[in-house]
Amino acid sequence: MSYGVSAALQASVYQQLVADAEVSALADGAIYDAVPSGSVPQTYVTLGPEEVREASDGTGAGAVHRFTVSVVSEAAGFGAAKTLAGAVCDALEAAPLTLARGRVVGLWFERASARRTGTGGAIRQIDLRFRARVEDD
Repeated sequence: MSYGVSAALQASVYQQLVADAEVSALADGAIYDAVPSGSVPQTYVTLGPEEVREASDGTGAGAVHRFTVSVVSEAAGFGAAKTLAGAVCDALEAAPLTLARGRVVGLWFERASARRTGTGGAIRQIDLRFRARVEDD
């Protein structure tokens, strides 16, 4: 098993979202690897938790990464957040990710969870869970 591809995968996911015109427009450029301290925009995208499992085989080292991308919005209703979440899925599934180390064998959407958070449920959050199978060079 190799966890060595994790940083390259995270960087590639981030770059794919930043470079996608629709995601960037819907999030007004607010796409974060880590949410900044202080005030944040009304709507933003952030990379979240990751779980990694060993998946080496006879051809070499590999792993399965399950990671979350969250869409957070204070806009009324879930419509804007769901539209942005759909664009995030499209961006990650549209083109293969290029990694600085290793390669992505496959990337799949697994599930989504939409909920209200914050005081009085004023914030909508959609957590998108993806699974990536990677091989280390």
